[in-house]
Amino acid sequence: MRKMFPILMLVLSSQSLRAQDLAVVGATVYASPTAERVADTTILIRGGKIVSVGQHVPVPQGVDALQCANCIVFAGFWNTHVHFTELKWVGAASQPADKLTQQLREMLTLSGFTTVVDTASIPDNTVALRRRIESGEVMGPRIYTAGAGLFPPHALPYYVKDMPPEVLAQLPQPDTPAEAAADVRKNIAAGADIVKLFTGSIVAPGHIVPMPLAIATAAAAAGHEHGQLVFAHPSDLAGTRVAMESGVDVLAHSPEALEGIDDALLHQMVAHHMAMIPTLKLFSGDSNIAAIRSVVFRFHQLGGPLLFGTDTGFLTDYDVKEEYRQLALAGLSYRDVLGMLTTAPAQRFRVADHEGRITVGMAGDLTVLSVDPATDPLAFTRVLFTIRDGRVIASAPAR
Repeated sequence: MRKMFPILMLVLSSQSLRAQDLAVVGATVYASPTAERVADTTILIRGGKIVSVGQHVPVPQGVDALQCANCIVFAGFWNTHVHFTELKWVGAASQPADKLTQQLREMLTLSGFTTVVDTASIPDNTVALRRRIESGEVMGPRIYTAGAGLFPPHALPYYVKDMPPEVLAQLPQPDTPAEAAADVRKNIAAGADIVKLFTGSIVAPGHIVPMPLAIATAAAAAGHEHGQLVFAHPSDLAGTRVAMESGVDVLAHSPEALEGIDDALLHQMVAHHMAMIPTLKLFSGDSNIAAIRSVVFRFHQLGGPLLFGTDTGFLTDYDVKEEYRQLALAGLSYRDVLGMLTTAPAQRFRVADHEGRITVGMAGDLTVLSVDPATDPLAFTRVLFTIRDGRVIASAPAR
């Protein structure tokens, strides 16, 4: 693999950070989670879009070629549950670009993520970070953000209460449906793309306060009115029911307190077209982790869409191996996990016509591995290159 790195450095040293022409040559490619792997394939990206895929694709003069005979290539991975809440993101509008790029590599792009969903943060920081990425000044993933999450009245989670008072003051705790709708509109005006509700707020270990259904319904309706997906942190049965009955689209976690979480409820969730982000690493130290895995797998068996997410940012250990390990222990195949990383989020975010697969016309977002996950579920962590819109935004250190 060493011989690829001089070519990579040529790509990264291009004068324009926004260069978007690239050929990935001679790779083994999975065009989608259901497709068979095809060896000796070239993917040609022009202007950030895939224009050709095949075994005999000529590389035009002047297009950088990434020789990739020992690579396994997939559509770019999504992480649908992250947070830009660490102090290092404060002042993202003015921090040095190189520093932000390196922080993004350590947190996300070295793990192969080309698109991420920030499920609650201070919007000023996250929107500024996104703006600098989209300008080409900072190399990073595509970011969807919820802005500030909405909490039940007077019921902030215990794990946020040590935040600075000026941050706590920005966390919405609407008392009425009208206030909830206004808080959603305020987030949208600040640049939010999704709505995040804490329908089950853990105010103390073992003490969960549900969001009043009328407040959750008003917030979800305000988001849907603007075409936004609504995410919820459910925690337990009551929080899950509020999420389902209010019209939430995505559970940002599996429920963790499982009393009453049964087949009948899971069937209802599927009937309500809900998706779930398991975030199993978050619960991996819990005594009931095996039961949580069983809930996740049963939801999947019943036809419930699963999306990949890790709660990275809240979890400041950025290693994602444990998430993949837990998903395998839950009984999910490598193709199931690949769907969680690619086509499932693209479909849920209504961008499947141009993201999530490797075919002509799709975005030039690729995740390049050194090992095929068909042989090892942890191979998803063996990232060589992360490519967004035809630009290499992260690469594994040379060994």
